Amino acid sequence: MKKFGGSLFGVSLLLTVLLATATAAAEYYNYGNALDKTFLFFEAQRSGKLPATQRVKWRSHSGLKDGLAQGVSLEGGYYDAGDHVKFGLPMAFAVTMLSWAAVDNRKELSGSNQMQQTLSSIKWGTDYFIKAHPQPNVLWGQVGDGESDHYCWMRAEDMTTSRTAYKLDQYHPGSDLAGETAAALAAASLAFKPFNSSYSAILLSHAKELFSFADKYRGLYTDSIPNAKAFYMSSGYSDELLWAAAWLHRATGDQYYLKYAVDNAGYMGGTGWGMKEFSWDNKYAGVQILLSKILLEGKGGVYTSTLKQYQMKANYFTCACLKKNGGYNIQTTPGGLMYVREWNNLQYASAAAFLLAVYSDYLSAANTKLNCPDGWVPPQALLDFARSQADYILGKNSQGMSYLVGYGPKYPIRVHHRGASIASIFVQRSSVNCVQGFDSWYRRSQADPNVIHGALVGGPDHNDYYSDDRTNYEQSEPTLSGTAPLVGLFSKLSGKLGSYGGGYSKPYQTTKPPASSYKATPTTYSPKQSGAPIEFLHSITANWMAWNTRYYRHKVIIKNNSQKPISDLKLKIEDLSGPIWGLNPTGQKNTYQLPQWQKTLRAGQAYDFVYVQGGPQAKVSVLSYN
Repeated sequence: MKKFGGSLFGVSLLLTVLLATATAAAEYYNYGNALDKTFLFFEAQRSGKLPATQRVKWRSHSGLKDGLAQGVSLEGGYYDAGDHVKFGLPMAFAVTMLSWAAVDNRKELSGSNQMQQTLSSIKWGTDYFIKAHPQPNVLWGQVGDGESDHYCWMRAEDMTTSRTAYKLDQYHPGSDLAGETAAALAAASLAFKPFNSSYSAILLSHAKELFSFADKYRGLYTDSIPNAKAFYMSSGYSDELLWAAAWLHRATGDQYYLKYAVDNAGYMGGTGWGMKEFSWDNKYAGVQILLSKILLEGKGGVYTSTLKQYQMKANYFTCACLKKNGGYNIQTTPGGLMYVREWNNLQYASAAAFLLAVYSDYLSAANTKLNCPDGWVPPQALLDFARSQADYILGKNSQGMSYLVGYGPKYPIRVHHRGASIASIFVQRSSVNCVQGFDSWYRRSQADPNVIHGALVGGPDHNDYYSDDRTNYEQSEPTLSGTAPLVGLFSKLSGKLGSYGGGYSKPYQTTKPPASSYKATPTTYSPKQSGAPIEFLHSITANWMAWNTRYYRHKVIIKNNSQKPISDLKLKIEDLSGPIWGLNPTGQKNTYQLPQWQKTLRAGQAYDFVYVQGGPQAKVSVLSYN
């Protein structure tokens, strides 16, 4: 091993625009493309008989007998995460988020030709909820046993684990689950109203009945379905009751539901709890922002004073995200990612980002600013925070990793997901049993045989470190509740930046760079110890304007001009503010290497990587090679 130092050349790595690819017309932060992939995740999570329009071809029919042992058809719906349990609470939350996107971002989704995909994703869930609600005071809340399911590593198509179904009724209440399902159906009724009024009416009827059931027979769903406690333990049901009432008021215009939210504002914590989290379990911030919309539109009437209290708490959440809340702010990683907790942290970041994008629109429509303890904030700042979280997810982070599977040149390839990690039933037609799945597929170090496009994994730790390891389920498992808010987030950002056919956003306009920019500048490093020159050809291949700043796309060719192979080349890159495409971090600070498939440069061979310059140059030097 030869070790040496020395400056090679200056390169700019101030990256504020993402998704460099091998073509000069490559587009960074292609929110439209990310949006399209997100819908693929929901297709991959489908349970039941798959339609002819299914685009995820490595999946097949599964769970066709769900509920039959209990005398009810519960075919359909979504598998929760990397497992095959249909947990009602996170599934309903995901449908509420999809529906909110369809309602508030109708213009953006229609303009990018993605409204049909959105409605299809919603309907796969709502059709299931209709089946799960056969009587006014009955809701089937879960299919599958979490314990036995997690002891097996199998494809959904091979399932031999228990498919026991669990229900709520007047003797076994679940106000949180029934309330969230009511909210999902009410929001979905709004989403379908312009396109299918009869289906919208059916959804609204179920939503009203479920809200009455949730309110009349109160209790935690995890007390009635203990099997869910180890997976989706509920912390309370008051927020779901207010959440359902808020959505039913928006869907119906009936003052009864608004009066409910006002009369119970203090008792149920709607105007008492200031939150720094929005999630499948905690809906308070969502309730507060949803009700603030009524006030901002000047429709508060006799409820104005209470709605102002709701808005104060909505502002608390929002100001905390923007770190302008008088010190009571969210925690962020060094790279700027909202950090709530270790397990599947990105679900909180995606939900908060979507919520701030929504509130930004409400404030803009009212032509007002956000009043924070640290000063007044324009609506654009809320959208900027939302964009920062989206950009981090898509690759603007110290790992250069897109946490949306299948997006960008570098993303997780060992996802904690049974279906993705085992060869498709169309490839390996023999069954994969419970133990065989662990022995042959779960523990293998190779990449997943199936790319689960659009899945948002749990994400990095508090220091922005991510381990692409299938056994690291806290970081590598995707969920419905984490991925669903991305539909609203990506569609909003795509619409703000402009879009073109097929839902692909065009975040900037590519222009021909000055002729001088194309000049290749060779830089040769020839360490005396080795006599093996390494040549770098550095050129600018494109430039564009984005957010009043001009960016340049740089291509750097590394060429081995020696007569013998060079392996394990390590580069030190200092003053790096974003990711590089074509180089992998080594785990050591500021140290990068060629990817695994290009560990060696043969004599005369060249390899290139790409970065985007928007400011000062980074310092690059060779650390070592063999």
